[in-house]
Amino acid sequence: MLGKGILWTSAVAFISYGLISFFFPEIPAGFAGLEMTNGDAVAEIAAMYGGLQTGFGLFCLLAAVNSDFYRAGLVLLVLGVGALALGRLYSTMTSGDPVTDYTYGALVYELATTTLASIALRKQHTI
Repeated sequence: MLGKGILWTSAVAFISYGLISFFFPEIPAGFAGLEMTNGDAVAEIAAMYGGLQTGFGLFCLLAAVNSDFYRAGLVLLVLGVGALALGRLYSTMTSGDPVTDYTYGALVYELATTTLASIALRKQHTI
């Protein structure tokens, strides 16, 4: 139940934020304090925040509804979201510049998701 819950939550979160980012890249750029100064920047934000996150969320959805992908979905969350958390934590600690609630909120979400997916993966493996 924990694994399905974290997969469903991740699916909704990543698909929602991904679609918003795909169609309105200025929204995530604004949250992160990024300036899009040319078409390449817009394409990059739309692709990485929009396309990649939507695809990530769709895989979480697939893993939530199809047991053949359940374990892979949990591994994706542990490795993918865990790496996001690690990168965000490291850069926050080493940059010397203050961060906003955006970064702290993302970090809390990423650490919680990674932890819950790890617990669900471990439980699934021992059954």
